[in-house]
Amino acid sequence: MARLSPMRPLTACLAALACLALVTPATAQNDFVGEWEARYHEDQPERIPGPALGDYLALPINDAARMRAETWDASLHTLPEWQCRPHPADYGTRGPANLRIWKEVDPLTQRVLAYRTHVQWQAQERTIWMDGRPHPPDDAVHTWQGFSTGRWEGNSLVVTTTHLKESYLRRNGVPRSDQATLIEYWGRRGNVLTLASMVVDPVYLTEPMLRTTNWQLAPHQTMEPYPCEVAEEIDRPEGVIPHHLPGTNPFLDDFARREGVPQPAARGGAETAMPEFLATLRTRTPAPAPTFATAPERSPVPTAPLHAQRVQGNVYMLSSPEGNITLQVGEEGVLVVDAGPAAMSAQVLSAIQAISSAPIRYVVNTDPHPEHTGGNRTLFAEGETIAGGDVVNAVGESSRTGAVVIGHENTMMRMTQPDLGGSRDLPFGAYPTDIYIGARKDLFMNGEGVRIEHVPGAHTDGNSIVFFRRSDVISTGDVFTTVAYPVIAVDQGGTIQGEIDALNTLLRMAIPAAKSEGGTYIVPGRGRLTDMADVAYYRDMVTIIRDRIRDMKSKGMTLEQVQAARPTRDYDGRWGATTGPWTTDMFVAAVYRTVTTAN
Repeated sequence: MARLSPMRPLTACLAALACLALVTPATAQNDFVGEWEARYHEDQPERIPGPALGDYLALPINDAARMRAETWDASLHTLPEWQCRPHPADYGTRGPANLRIWKEVDPLTQRVLAYRTHVQWQAQERTIWMDGRPHPPDDAVHTWQGFSTGRWEGNSLVVTTTHLKESYLRRNGVPRSDQATLIEYWGRRGNVLTLASMVVDPVYLTEPMLRTTNWQLAPHQTMEPYPCEVAEEIDRPEGVIPHHLPGTNPFLDDFARREGVPQPAARGGAETAMPEFLATLRTRTPAPAPTFATAPERSPVPTAPLHAQRVQGNVYMLSSPEGNITLQVGEEGVLVVDAGPAAMSAQVLSAIQAISSAPIRYVVNTDPHPEHTGGNRTLFAEGETIAGGDVVNAVGESSRTGAVVIGHENTMMRMTQPDLGGSRDLPFGAYPTDIYIGARKDLFMNGEGVRIEHVPGAHTDGNSIVFFRRSDVISTGDVFTTVAYPVIAVDQGGTIQGEIDALNTLLRMAIPAAKSEGGTYIVPGRGRLTDMADVAYYRDMVTIIRDRIRDMKSKGMTLEQVQAARPTRDYDGRWGATTGPWTTDMFVAAVYRTVTTAN
């Protein structure tokens, strides 16, 4: 799970949380089961009506979090992809938070296997595993409630939660990344339940963020259901993402003026929680220049050499640092989306055979690049085509030798034409053997429809995404990744608008289950398993950066000036890179060169 970042105050914070939670003598383990009514005596204005824009008092945020909050627009929540999202585990107990707790007990041993919780608002449900199971690998799907495990320290229940989706620390735009870890101490004294929680986020926090929340026992409490259905609330053009360009939000000073709070204090930071901060205000010391990370502190790229996991239905995902491979398996055989690099062919073939002994029937190349096509020859040679009748014709039995390798015509051109960066010297089977022209190609394989959709001008001009309709899984290739800014190969027909169009295509195809979670699962070209909400966050980020660079370009700024201004600086700590095959400067250059300044 390796999520905790080495922050200086971590040990002190853990000790403080333990003191807050150990509210009774350390004898027997407390029983938290029951109905609990939230108490709002500490911070009702923040938790019920919600915090004001520009109020970041005492939050240990960094400059990247502050910039994201200052450019946030509340109407973002009117987008269909946002409307039914619940609060995450680290914020769900902060809003209208009447709580139910029950436990799951092994009937044979009478040991507690798990605690389960239900929060009234948005009907958030969470499982805290007590049976010693490990946290999932890094490439597992993230959820709003994350993956939680608990252990007892005296009479305090200590809970560690990882695998959280990106969300917010506060409902005024202050972000919390998907790299965060939540640590909680639950304690009970009589009829009062206390939660002391700490969020550790290497992307947006300089120190752990601590909060306490209280409930009182309410045995007669009842809760109503909380259904949610998406509705079009505002008539806006598709693809518009509400946000403020940096420096243009007119509402940021309202809180400080209304409450008489000095603006440097309202802007937050760990130092604003300390008594000595008042002295710095009296001396009028100039604020230090903002500092922004240029790359993630901890790489989000999976570290396992090759890891297999079942997604759902007939579909599996093979993940590695070089990229992801999608498998559809069944009685008819195996369909492979992307063959991986040539150097991994033996590992990939072994992983496929560990899942299914059926022959490989199809290999789909989502783009022409070697990390997707390098293994074509090996998988082709190990495969077998179902042929006969018109398919065999005069060719005979040789037509059954090898799998069918499918690619868009532009992918074939990029792979074979020297003037487009390709080569004609590779053996048969290393190139696509079945070329589709136009918008799509449909198959029916292993009891479900398989749609191969061309998404033009995105990563390249030949990208395909693959939708397994009954399994409800989409394999995206490199038009979507969870580890970096999108790679836009301008010299191969990639454009920023094509990239955004491809992401919006994914969102139109995907249908989430309840709470905007699950439903259609999405396998990215690189990184962890995702769903629609993850793609929506990525689409929002890419669109916001596009809008910023378009605004700068329309003002006559050169590429060098735009790169120096760092329009991505509030996202670089999660998505950026200063070295490697795709850097932040390369991404900004690709956006600048392909963005149109016309409205």
